[in-house]
Amino acid sequence: MRIGFLTNALVEQSRRSGDHRFETLPQVADWAASHGFTDLECGPMLPLDRGAYEKVLSDGKISITALIYCRNYLSTDREEAAMHLTALKERISFAGALGIDKVVTSTGIDKRIEEGIYDRDPAVKDRANMIRRIPVRSLDQVAEIFLPLVEEAEKQNVRICFENCPLMGNIAISPVMWKVLFERLNSSRVGLAYDPSHLVWEMIDPYLPVSEFADRIFHVHGKDTRIDRARLVRTGILTDFSWWEYVIPGRGEIDWTKLLSELVRAGYVGTLSLEHEDKAYEGTTDAVEEGLLAGKQALEQAMAEAGKDRK
Repeated sequence: MRIGFLTNALVEQSRRSGDHRFETLPQVADWAASHGFTDLECGPMLPLDRGAYEKVLSDGKISITALIYCRNYLSTDREEAAMHLTALKERISFAGALGIDKVVTSTGIDKRIEEGIYDRDPAVKDRANMIRRIPVRSLDQVAEIFLPLVEEAEKQNVRICFENCPLMGNIAISPVMWKVLFERLNSSRVGLAYDPSHLVWEMIDPYLPVSEFADRIFHVHGKDTRIDRARLVRTGILTDFSWWEYVIPGRGEIDWTKLLSELVRAGYVGTLSLEHEDKAYEGTTDAVEEGLLAGKQALEQAMAEAGKDRK
């Protein structure tokens, strides 16, 4: 397995800090390669600058393993939905033209109930409202918009990877939904960007699905979740999401040696892509760098331990 990272945190923090250190893909790639990363997962904060991508790919110091674009393609704002769908199509074509293997995305989800009335108060902005609907109600609409995209991905020799985060407009959030989604889209080019951190706070076993979906795990996000049990016993799971937070690998609930051992048994040899959303390593560009390197170290240690388990 290879260790990379999703570029969002580094690029966003650099912009916030105004230090201009990570404004371009070559800048990110140079830092990543110099610190021992092998892969990059490029987020939408980096422009689709063909020249920049071609330079990094031709330099050969680091691989670009995936592009990521996760939005709600079933937004009730039709112009917004169309804009996001166009951006996703653009990335599939861009990846195909440059030989980038994967595009990571969400599915979209309809935020209305069947009668066409909103199932939530539009004025309420807390993140819990993002999952207060039944995902399977959107299955027909997801299939309708993604079947042509899958056909295009097949032509472009690109794999579509559904990330399993419930917070972005997504129905690919559980093993039950993965199964029905894969049945409907029916393509070997469709699989998962497997992120165990979301499964933790959804109360889904993060280890068990690996063997079941071994042939569909195309990409893995390295992110963990910490649960504040003292808070949880007072809020329960529905009051708000203050009882959990995302952290880098090694600072949360997941046994990474166990997870990586399951991935090895499943035959996974792809990227472990660090997705940095750990508040303990935010605020400055240096802090984000420190978080990425700490996450890399934790994954390397878990990989070594997983390797011992195989001997």
